[in-house]
Amino acid sequence: MPTVTVIQPTIAEEKAVKIRCAAYCRVSSDSEDQLNSFMAQTRYYSHFFEDSETEELIDIYADEGITGTREDKRDEFQRLMKDCRKGKIDRIYTKSISRFARNTRDCLKNVRELKSLGITIYFEKENIDTANMTDEMMITIMGGLAQEESTSISQNLRWGIKKRMENGTIKMCTPVFGYELVDGNLILKSDEAEIVRQIFDWYLNGYGLAAIAQMLNALKIERFGRTSHWTASTVGVMLRNEKYIGDQLFQKKYTTDTLPFRQVVNKGERDQYYYSDRHKPIISRDDFDKVQNILAENKKSFKGIRQDHIFAKKIYCGECGSTFKFKCRKNKNYWVCRLHDSESDRCSNKQILEEKVISAFITLCNKLWYNYKQILLPCQTALQDLKLKKFSGNTNVMDIHKEIAKLKEQTHVLARLKTKGFLDEAKYIEQTTELTAKINKLQSELKKLTRSDDENETLDQIEMLIDFFEKRDNPITEFEELAFESIVEKIVATDQHELEFHLIGGLKLKENI
Repeated sequence: MPTVTVIQPTIAEEKAVKIRCAAYCRVSSDSEDQLNSFMAQTRYYSHFFEDSETEELIDIYADEGITGTREDKRDEFQRLMKDCRKGKIDRIYTKSISRFARNTRDCLKNVRELKSLGITIYFEKENIDTANMTDEMMITIMGGLAQEESTSISQNLRWGIKKRMENGTIKMCTPVFGYELVDGNLILKSDEAEIVRQIFDWYLNGYGLAAIAQMLNALKIERFGRTSHWTASTVGVMLRNEKYIGDQLFQKKYTTDTLPFRQVVNKGERDQYYYSDRHKPIISRDDFDKVQNILAENKKSFKGIRQDHIFAKKIYCGECGSTFKFKCRKNKNYWVCRLHDSESDRCSNKQILEEKVISAFITLCNKLWYNYKQILLPCQTALQDLKLKKFSGNTNVMDIHKEIAKLKEQTHVLARLKTKGFLDEAKYIEQTTELTAKINKLQSELKKLTRSDDENETLDQIEMLIDFFEKRDNPITEFEELAFESIVEKIVATDQHELEFHLIGGLKLKENI
């Protein structure tokens, strides 16, 4: 009988397996003091792990000079989370919860995800270690404190700014074209001031905003010392700016009170502060008032750009990449490339009737409704096969995939039974709710095993499309906004005669108009 030798790891080998650690640092602004704080934090963590026998520092992730209230603004934090998902890190060290997350929701979301990946976090200031946590209430409380701290700091800053606006001691932060900023005061720049006068003069003499922008581009007029592309919108903002008559209006925008903080246009929600004769004017008050009257009359006569329209920011130019904007001429609605509208020599893509866009969408939907089994089901199967091949060695993954597929097939059967009148609404909702709960649980397990969110999302979207067409009893006869919002990500206008619809799930389908 052969001798079996069990090789035990040596003490040296056991010691060599260290916990892979990462440090996350953040400072709140890019001032010199905060930059010193940032450098101090990175030095601290670099030295912290030097003599450790059980832990090693993999990387330091440090965001500086940006807001901590918005997670999407923290590039280094996002890089940390990506490395955690890739299995590169076992433990995270950070100074405090307020450094890690500035609101309860983000804090809980990230802690839960990291715990599901087997990664622990140590918050030094609060002396909280998620490795020893049994009750998430502690994180909720501390996350709440961090959020309150962030909100309190923001409120204090805003109170100070408001007081300076009230007593007239507030200083400008950025100059406008025609001026330079010296110690917070606007000082006239003679060369740019002459261009401002010319812009107002052109408008008073009947030139439109787009025409003025074209002339400025032809003259290659720079803004703030660099080449700039002038647009009708830029010219319009300049013509409305009270700073050109020496006045200043404060709080045109304000910051929201709740996280994530963001700036919005002040439409009467906050007090505004108007000060006359704060600096040297470029335009006379008489000319400025004439321009405002013309602008107001033009606004009345124009039907308006419908910012809330279903197609707003959805149609893109296939030639230059610009978004299309709404126009109304002779009671007909059009969509036109912004660049073509302002400078037709730079983009040749012409305007498209809105009714043609609607007609193309209806035609596309009906084609898919008749043929979704031939188009979408093979696509779904191919994606599932691809995923199964990728994880074919993992029996758990394959079993879960099969179970999910079986449950989804059951939901499709229920949908068909309901459509044909064999199943009442209450029973349908009850059974689909139960199936959906099972599917969600299995998909959660699958994510832990595969960590392939992008592939799962694409499959989910393809299934949403299949579900959308499977539940329809009849073809579409008129435009349905909800249907458009549900399945269309964007439209690319190849030219005046063809649209390419980008649907959820990565599908791109062309339709002639």
